[in-house]
Amino acid sequence: MRKRVIPPVALAAALLLGATACSGDGDGDGAGTASATATGGAQDRAAASPAPSDTASRVRESAPAGDDSDAVDPAAQAYVDAVAAEDLDALVAAFHPDAELTDVGRRFNGHDEIRRWADNEVIGGRLTVLKNTPKSNGTTLLVRFAPGGTGGTGGFEANYEFDVRDGRIEKLNLQYA
Repeated sequence: MRKRVIPPVALAAALLLGATACSGDGDGDGAGTASATATGGAQDRAAASPAPSDTASRVRESAPAGDDSDAVDPAAQAYVDAVAAEDLDALVAAFHPDAELTDVGRRFNGHDEIRRWADNEVIGGRLTVLKNTPKSNGTTLLVRFAPGGTGGTGGFEANYEFDVRDGRIEKLNLQYA
């Protein structure tokens, strides 16, 4: 079992929000599983999380047939899927080699720094997509994130603004909602 380091800001947010935000996956291992849904309704957030293999289809189901206006950008979807699968390599591969990530004012540049950040702060956490707002070069996702080690409970809402170039994440800006 890997030790998870939760940054003080994330820990404080998780403690303030307590158990009112998300529930764990119920398997008792404390790791939780990531889920994604773009419908954003309270019932969706309260419902049991789908298995990681279901997350991609759940996000894409929100768009009406033949209408891709609400579809999550594939690069952002790759990030969401990697968190759900707890796949560090896939998460890093979703980024351009020269990508820039800003996590509430802290900057990480390139694959090596993003890998360290994700390994310490993202992998093992629970990510739920609440809303998708497409833009010309990416998307902004309103998410609820419960860091690993919280058992999937608590967490905080944040806006994840993805700028995409050549099908990969060029910039990702994470800010509390």
